[in-house]
Amino acid sequence: MIDQFSTIDWLVFASYGLILLISGYALNRNANTTQDYFLGGNTMPIWVVGISVLATSQSAATFLGGPDQGYRGDLTYLATNIAGFIAAFFVATFLMPRFYALKVYTVYELLQQRFGKNAKYQAGMVYLSGRLFASGARLYMAAIAVAMILFGNIDAQNVISSILIIASVGFLYTMYGGIRSVIYSDAIQCLVYISAALLVLGYLFTSIPVDTATIIHTLQNPAPGEASKLTLFDFSLDFSSAGVFSFWSIITGFVLLNIAAFGLDQDVTQRMLTCKDSKSATKALVSSIFMGIPIVLIFVCIGLLLYIYYQRPDIMAQAPGNEVVPEFSGQTVTIFMYYVLTDLPNGIKAIVTIGIIAAALSTLNSGLNSMSSVAIQDIYRGLIMRGKSLSEAELVRAGRISMGVVALALSGMAALCYYWQQYTDTPLLAFALSVMVFSYSGLLGVYFTALFSHRGSPCSIVLALLFGFITPVLMQPYVQTLYLPEHWQFDLGFTWQLMIGTGIALLVCLCGRNNNQDLSDTTQNNQATGSER
Repeated sequence: MIDQFSTIDWLVFASYGLILLISGYALNRNANTTQDYFLGGNTMPIWVVGISVLATSQSAATFLGGPDQGYRGDLTYLATNIAGFIAAFFVATFLMPRFYALKVYTVYELLQQRFGKNAKYQAGMVYLSGRLFASGARLYMAAIAVAMILFGNIDAQNVISSILIIASVGFLYTMYGGIRSVIYSDAIQCLVYISAALLVLGYLFTSIPVDTATIIHTLQNPAPGEASKLTLFDFSLDFSSAGVFSFWSIITGFVLLNIAAFGLDQDVTQRMLTCKDSKSATKALVSSIFMGIPIVLIFVCIGLLLYIYYQRPDIMAQAPGNEVVPEFSGQTVTIFMYYVLTDLPNGIKAIVTIGIIAAALSTLNSGLNSMSSVAIQDIYRGLIMRGKSLSEAELVRAGRISMGVVALALSGMAALCYYWQQYTDTPLLAFALSVMVFSYSGLLGVYFTALFSHRGSPCSIVLALLFGFITPVLMQPYVQTLYLPEHWQFDLGFTWQLMIGTGIALLVCLCGRNNNQDLSDTTQNNQATGSER
């Protein structure tokens, strides 16, 4: 266990634990119907939904991945917000009004109106598989932080123990109150981890013994032959994994990634469906993107300053007195936690580690509720219990049971992600984003077919989802070694993998002929009768 924690640190931890218990009890009540458990009764305020969307899309991935990105790279990740705004416009125009008109619990019910019930089940299964990858990766990142706090390293057994601890706490904290408790707890956790990040940034900035102008000059000229670490837009045409944050990658693959995340991923979209109507949901989404820009900047700037703190001893040696020049010993993915646990003063250290735990819980709570809603509404209710009448109490109870199953599944995937990320040595942010490609490719191809054509059939949907999953899998470096000679193997960034996977899935889906009535007719009829919530 980390021995740098003092009595005051543990007192701060105990206070936070008490707050969790009180807030958990206060929030985890009055969710007795599926409408309330999965959609919050469509009464959630715009501001709190916006914060929840922000916390869901960032949380542990940004808390550890942002500093990792700044330490290894530059500011180009911030430019991905351009793709976020483009994607938000698409979702607000083509998806959100239809979701509300059809009064869906999950986004995959839209496909049922267009292609029949089987399409909803198939898309739901693909989502569950993909979200297992994505939420598992985020749980793994949160476990890195907890393992550093509890054990002082990220050895396999310690990370896996931390995964189980986080999963257990998140499950107990979320299982009773449903989406309402998740959204409000997201807002609380978001406030905690942003405050913690600001504390780190301020203390780290004052620890560097040179003025602001020198810090900026150092970041602009990090080393001979190296590009500026303050680069915001990278216009180089680099298709490799090193170029995933280039401008061309942002306006292509990242746009698709954000369309899928905001409009096709139940993890994020479920929060927007708790608003009273589609306009309110759009406002919540756009506000989350605006709020996310300065927050991501905070975390990336921490990484930039850590670069100076650990990689520029010539600067740190200018400190007055005989202070020891700081040195970093460990894996790059632990850079932020290493600094927190070894260099921050008592009290602040506890607050920051609490912020990391808050980000971890926000990460897990989001995945638990969204996956449970799809498992119950799209799989259990429609596919397993076909035609059987189920009471609201039975469905809510099934939702809580499924949440426990999801917690176990996410724990297993998080353990797998430990070995996966360690093997590929991928930066944490890129790793968290890249695992989404496996499910998003097929879903994008199917939804584009549903929205912009009259084609597609049950058979072509299955094939599109399958091809959308297999295509990026075959492009992974560790998979290429199984079927390609060494001189044919290639490194392709995940954004370009998503472009190719989506294109193939779209072409496959368009090959089918649909005999059902087009969704637009149903939507127009529903809107004409005032069915929008």
